[in-house]
Amino acid sequence: MTNPHGTPIWYELITGDPDAAGVFYAKVIGWQRGETPGSTTDGSGGYQVYAAPDGQGVAGMMQIPEGAPPEPRWFSYVGVDDVDAAAAKIAAAGGSIQMPPTTMEGVGRMAMVTDPQGVPFYVMKGASPEASTAFKRMAPGHGEWNELQTSDDQAALAFYGEQFGWIKDGAMPMGPMGDYTFLSHDGGVIGAVMKVQGGKPPHWNYFFRVGGIDEAKERIEANGGAVVDGPHEVPGGDFVIYAKDPQGAAFGVVGSR
Repeated sequence: MTNPHGTPIWYELITGDPDAAGVFYAKVIGWQRGETPGSTTDGSGGYQVYAAPDGQGVAGMMQIPEGAPPEPRWFSYVGVDDVDAAAAKIAAAGGSIQMPPTTMEGVGRMAMVTDPQGVPFYVMKGASPEASTAFKRMAPGHGEWNELQTSDDQAALAFYGEQFGWIKDGAMPMGPMGDYTFLSHDGGVIGAVMKVQGGKPPHWNYFFRVGGIDEAKERIEANGGAVVDGPHEVPGGDFVIYAKDPQGAAFGVVGSR
């Protein structure tokens, strides 16, 4: 992939029921099931690829691998120039390597890592000659926002800035909760960092663009999901919902009213 180093390039759900999850997200976000790039996974249902209404790939879904924690969850992939060098640099900065750099024929080279606060994500250099548009703000069905809730927001800002060139782009004070610090990369805002609340472990939240937020809320609830928080208005006039899918994986949607 030709995206600049540090670009969010893919989203991935591991879940106990990829087929049911795919049906849910198709109804809620408008994704279409697409062709699988490269080989399938270890035979447990294969790897399902989903595209936004414009036909561009956004996310993959797969069965929770054997030996992995049983909770369903979303991950993101960050595009890098050199996966081996990126993984080594992350480990040297206090992160860890959960899956060593691995090449998947026709797909690319990737590694699963964590930041120093223990939050997992992937780094990847895709094999495609085309740039990824999985993250594309204001585009229906695409990734819209990447939100890190962490135990040490200042350390996280320094870490991701050093690894990927993400820069602070202003902040919104939230009283006792601290600042909601915006992140920019390659000339555009990609998300934000805040202190995790309520005793939860540090984690990433991923939000996808939908149309009307109230209609999205109805679709989430009508198809077996749950609204955890929201809709809440955010700067710029959009509204966000924190939700869970029927299998319990946390995700978010962004829309208008």
